[in-house]
Amino acid sequence: MRRILPIVIAVVLLGGGFAIWATSGSGSRPIANLDAPVTTTMSGAPILDPVVSLPPTTTTVPPTTTTTVRPTTTKATPKPVAHPKVVSAPAGSRTFTFVNDVHQTIWLAGWQQTANPALTTSGWVLPAGGQVTVVVPDKWNGRFWGRTGCTFNSAGKGHCATGDCGGVFQCKGYGGIPATLAEYNLNSFDNLDFYDVSMVDGSNLPMYINITKGGTKDKISSTGCIAAGCTKPVACPAELVVAGGAGCESACAKLGGDQLCCRGQWAARSACDPTKWQPEDYAAVFKKAEPCACSYVDDDATSTFTCTGECDYRITFGTTP
Repeated sequence: MRRILPIVIAVVLLGGGFAIWATSGSGSRPIANLDAPVTTTMSGAPILDPVVSLPPTTTTVPPTTTTTVRPTTTKATPKPVAHPKVVSAPAGSRTFTFVNDVHQTIWLAGWQQTANPALTTSGWVLPAGGQVTVVVPDKWNGRFWGRTGCTFNSAGKGHCATGDCGGVFQCKGYGGIPATLAEYNLNSFDNLDFYDVSMVDGSNLPMYINITKGGTKDKISSTGCIAAGCTKPVACPAELVVAGGAGCESACAKLGGDQLCCRGQWAARSACDPTKWQPEDYAAVFKKAEPCACSYVDDDATSTFTCTGECDYRITFGTTP
């Protein structure tokens, strides 16, 4: 995961347009502890919506393989659903609206860095073409992600092919990798929200984030584009493909080694250079698919965004139409 460096705050003050908001080895962010109330609302989905899924198998392809595949979980619908109207949130909280623009059910999950403030609900069902609205406490520091290929019993116990969080529907911690993450640190330094889409540990679903309310102009289009490009499926190298094509794991997680993980003699930012990775620049694979997302541990400058004014957000699972 991305690193937290003291110089990060200086970049925020001088640049104003973005901030390097790096993560630790577990993907966490700086935190703020407030006992803010939280409620959760849902629309369009039952609390459990199990489907049958096959247990994953393990398949490893040698790193020298250059064949690419497109995971089946990342195909967008030809006609994306209409973006929902965001409801108002109580004072001291924010509204996050999640939209499913892919051809499969997503089991949405969320978890925080610390217990205060916290979400009272941490698992939701997001059917294809549906939406879920979650009210999040201000100064919250955590992440949301989509789980795929899940099956749960009436007690909320089961398993997911990707993003699984301990085999339970209501998560009690961070999920397994690969999982595309929506990371947030709300009302943090200088009253700014810091947020990003992260594929540092890999990707299981395409994702982009839009501002729906706040004092900052959204730099990402409503269809998931920035000047550098739009949101597309990951063309995953065969050596990083999760068994069954359910996702694309990061080079660090799948292949390991200090260089691919930017540690040891490659820990410094100047030494953490994906263009020198072998057999290929794996960070570029993820960056090409989602130019606005974090593709490796030090990919902050073009991938971390800020918002001021008690902002609300829409997180879309899907590619650019």
